[in-house]
Amino acid sequence: MNVTKAVITSANPVDKHLPLQTLIDSKGETRTALQILLAEVFSAGLEAAAIVIPPGEEERYQLAAGPYAERLTFIEQKEALGYGHAVSLAAEFVGEAPFLLLVGDHLFRSLGETSCVQQIIALAKSENATISGVQPTHESQLHLYGTVAATLRAGTQHTYDVSSISEKPTPTLAEQELIVPGLRAGHYLCFFGMHVLPAKAIDHLLARLETTSPSEKIGLTETLNFLADNGEYLALRIDGQRFNLGERYGLLRAQLALSLAGPHRDEVMATIIELLA
Repeated sequence: MNVTKAVITSANPVDKHLPLQTLIDSKGETRTALQILLAEVFSAGLEAAAIVIPPGEEERYQLAAGPYAERLTFIEQKEALGYGHAVSLAAEFVGEAPFLLLVGDHLFRSLGETSCVQQIIALAKSENATISGVQPTHESQLHLYGTVAATLRAGTQHTYDVSSISEKPTPTLAEQELIVPGLRAGHYLCFFGMHVLPAKAIDHLLARLETTSPSEKIGLTETLNFLADNGEYLALRIDGQRFNLGERYGLLRAQLALSLAGPHRDEVMATIIELLA
């Protein structure tokens, strides 16, 4: 699949401020979290991105996007009707093409030379499939992430065939249904914060909206399971780290990771040692 568009969801009123936060990136430059995320998107070769935002926030997001603002389409989610509803609002922007879906409250750090977004886009170019980025995650964090039941694809090291998805499962459910052979005990394949989805994902979301009450919230998990049941669905174990800015100390963890990967690593280490002394 040729993926040229990205959809970034940032419409949750509770977390709407997170992409606007200022950090020091791995090059030592001051940028917003949104700029850091957009830099990764566009450096991977994507041509345009849409951001789903709460009402009245477009001006602030335009400022936070900096030099990338002219390449963005802003879509307001006027009612908080769930994550699936937010994604469905990008129907006109996406059209009939596959797209990259990202959450706006995450930042990513590659552990190799290829960025996290580039990794999933590269797999998409060779596979006509739904793809979710995943990361082995300890059971203590299952309440934060969607989790897949999957088996390692023969002849690969990081690509899995997905059979089903569970939204923030309990450890008990995960132990019963989501164990992936080869992972450490107590670890499961949880979403990394990025997916490559076909246009029919939005078609399915729109069809669901037609059969629900106007005030009912809809998520994305049911649609992901529909895709798993009606086509090839892969999970890619990303060689990198995700940082959920909405977690406790999430911004701090992201800032430390960016700083320690940059030219001022020694300065940051010295500061940490000083604080621990």
